[in-house]
Amino acid sequence: MPRGAPRRRWSLTRYFGVVSVLAMAALGVALVWVSSNVMQEQSVRDGTQSATSVMAYAAAPLPPESFAGGVLTMDQREAVAASTAGFGERIVELRLWSTAGTLMYSSSAASVGFPDIERLNAVMVSAAPDAQVLDDVGRVAPGSAVGATVREVLDVYVPVHASDAHGAVDEAADQGDAPGTDAVIGAAEVMLDHTAAVDALADARRTVTLVVAGGLVALWLLLFRTVHTTSKRLQATALENARLALLDSLTGLPNRRLLADRMRRDVETALASGGRVGLVLLDIDRFKDINDSLGHDHGDELLEQVAERLRGALRDEDVVARLGGDEFAILLPDVRSVANAERLARRVRQLFVPPFQLGEMSLHVETSVGVACIPDHAHDASSLMRTADVAMYTAKHHRTGVAVYDPDEDHSSPARLVLLGDLHTAIDSPPDTSQLVMHYQPKIALESGETVGYEALMRWVHPDRGVLTPSVFIPLAEQSGIIHELTRFALTATILQLARWQSHGTPLPVAVNLSAHDVTSPAVVDVIEGLLAEHGVTPELLEVEITETALVADPSRIVPVLQRLDDLGVKVAIDDFGIGNTSISQLRDLPVDELKIDRLFVTDLREGGRESSEVVVQAMVDLAHSFGLRVVAEGVEHAETAAVLRRLGVDRAQGFLWSAAVPPSEVVPPARRGRVPTTG
Repeated sequence: MPRGAPRRRWSLTRYFGVVSVLAMAALGVALVWVSSNVMQEQSVRDGTQSATSVMAYAAAPLPPESFAGGVLTMDQREAVAASTAGFGERIVELRLWSTAGTLMYSSSAASVGFPDIERLNAVMVSAAPDAQVLDDVGRVAPGSAVGATVREVLDVYVPVHASDAHGAVDEAADQGDAPGTDAVIGAAEVMLDHTAAVDALADARRTVTLVVAGGLVALWLLLFRTVHTTSKRLQATALENARLALLDSLTGLPNRRLLADRMRRDVETALASGGRVGLVLLDIDRFKDINDSLGHDHGDELLEQVAERLRGALRDEDVVARLGGDEFAILLPDVRSVANAERLARRVRQLFVPPFQLGEMSLHVETSVGVACIPDHAHDASSLMRTADVAMYTAKHHRTGVAVYDPDEDHSSPARLVLLGDLHTAIDSPPDTSQLVMHYQPKIALESGETVGYEALMRWVHPDRGVLTPSVFIPLAEQSGIIHELTRFALTATILQLARWQSHGTPLPVAVNLSAHDVTSPAVVDVIEGLLAEHGVTPELLEVEITETALVADPSRIVPVLQRLDDLGVKVAIDDFGIGNTSISQLRDLPVDELKIDRLFVTDLREGGRESSEVVVQAMVDLAHSFGLRVVAEGVEHAETAAVLRRLGVDRAQGFLWSAAVPPSEVVPPARRGRVPTTG
């Protein structure tokens, strides 16, 4: 975790504390303010109701006409005083006003006074009471000493209706603040002692404040505790997620992200100091088959055991990481040479020789390992990962186990991209100036030594790089998708050459290699059939060769294409036989005429080679002959090898022992063709 993270966490905690306290304080003030206003309004409503009752008792002894004249007799005044005497000291003062604003009665015996005209008029118009609290009115409570607390007064203007006069006190008292719906004939100004209500309101306000404050403090403590606990849990989760983000969850090894960070730092150090950093990528062969056949649980168990072996076999400074799936990486931060890195890679591969124990099952596992180094093969961490990946797939493709990065195997390198552009130019060039040419290598019958056919092999006469073999540009063409154009060129040139030879005599059959990309589509059959018809070439003179690995990869699409070729009369051969795991049942049902043994087995047959190879070749020959197929060995370079092949029953062979692939002009004409020696 970054070093600044704890400080940021504390800052966030303080920020939450400050904001939450301010929010709680604002909420408390709002609650107290709202509660205080509600209670104050209620006390005013209660006072207004009391003032309405006082008005009803004061107006009851009076006739309505007295309000019109605005003058009361002494008896009427005494009657009003007697009617309201029951309210005692709560009435600070009572005044009766006519509609014209004349003072009719005052409990303080005042004979002259002036009303609040605006309030009086409002009451006359609305026929509803109007109440106001007056502070510091300068009146001391009766019986109080000088200097006693000044009372708070609620001053209420209450409208007097005609129904309130003439002894309507009982009715008015029953109706409360609904004195009637008849005309307003005057107003009563009732001043009530509001001190007790104000004091009670202050006490209630203090109580509410304490309750709200206590409740909010308790709520804040609860929230703070909850937030604090949640924060700690989130921090722990974040720390665990950060750890897991850098480690593989299955094996516990560093993952791709952690490896990339470490590799970037080591590469920067090495480039600055002139050192060397190596990267070894390792991939388990056929891991998908293991998963599919044994289940993902056993697959995961295998990965865990692989991680344990790798972790325990390397130096402390080396970093072992799992990149995902069945791919692992080993970072060598200080390696002296590429050769040392390769030796370590081979030592790592030896870790897989002992079988892995999965439950009660012992499983033998093979790997493909790629090696790349900085500054030998790359200039930064990203390109180092890419070149090591290229090397690993080179090892897998060529089945060498371990491979060091080779630019010639890198189909995405700048040099390869330039070569791809040149290949496009070569394909588009006119036939008479084409850089692409077909050479022909003879096939020899081992019993008679006679030439019985040829294999057409493409050559690219590059203007700068000279003659290039198919191993250089065919993979590039397959990767870029222009392999179909090369196949059409090879078929066209070969069939045209067969037509020339056919016009001069009886030519021998010629075999053309078809890419796996070609034989998955019936379009190639249409091309062959059209070219044979166009140039008048007998179909039996043309053979096609496909690799066994291509056949195994997609038999459902390839077999129908082979069947059409067989129906057309074109012979079919399986090339590189022995490395593609073709089953016997497949071989029995395939429309093929010939098997070509992979040169890997042929090379081992030379004197001093592996005895097991003879057994394998003999088994291939017996199997092919049992199905009526010819057997051809390729890559024969020594007479001893040819002798062993003849003894094992191989029908035909080709290789440098007899001839390299040569241009059409150097092919021996049929009339001069004779027996070729098969021994030294």
